[in-house]
Amino acid sequence: MKRLWINVKLVILSMRRYWIFIITPLLFSQPQYPADSLLASKSVPLIYKTGLLPIAAWQRLSYNTDLLNCQFYPSCSNYGAEAIKKYGLLRGSALASERIVRCSPFALHYHMETKAPFHAPDGRLIDYVIPDPANKTTKSPLIASLLSSLLPGSGRIYAGRTWDGIMGMWTIYLVGSSAYYSLKDDRPIAGPLFGATALIVYFGEIYGAWRTAKYYEIKGYEDQEL
Repeated sequence: MKRLWINVKLVILSMRRYWIFIITPLLFSQPQYPADSLLASKSVPLIYKTGLLPIAAWQRLSYNTDLLNCQFYPSCSNYGAEAIKKYGLLRGSALASERIVRCSPFALHYHMETKAPFHAPDGRLIDYVIPDPANKTTKSPLIASLLSSLLPGSGRIYAGRTWDGIMGMWTIYLVGSSAYYSLKDDRPIAGPLFGATALIVYFGEIYGAWRTAKYYEIKGYEDQEL
């Protein structure tokens, strides 16, 4: 117990410079940033707002510099906020992690490959939480999700998005190894935190494989001629 208290004190001390930045979005929510409107909404449960809080904090950085512009519309932060509002903290967080995996240098290639639409004002890649129905798929969403449950990333590869699959493998390796070594070293805060993150990313990867097979079918030659 004494060791746990020492670790908690160390974390509090290390975060003393940032606590105002983290807590302020929840206490003083305004419609200036998109996630703030959800934080201020009385219809959004408080438990959901714990997941929206880091998103609101991130938007205070991303919305104030062009260096952090997202290539997707809605942006990954708005996508995550919408997913949490619609599906709850756990499932919504998994959907948000899946989108982050897809927000890679290969996103434009896959977007054009499937002839998906662009957001007219700024040319960003339109990708909603609930996408428009795709053409008839040739890959099984069930098989894709089962493959990624056994080997994260393999379901996306099976469904035709090899680079997304590799990014999924790499992401689950990073968070999984962080969780493993944190738990192995008996870190009372970092261990559970990274462990929970790894589970969210794992389920997000399973969903990502299902979504890839269900919605991101590459249009064939006959469709291109229409």
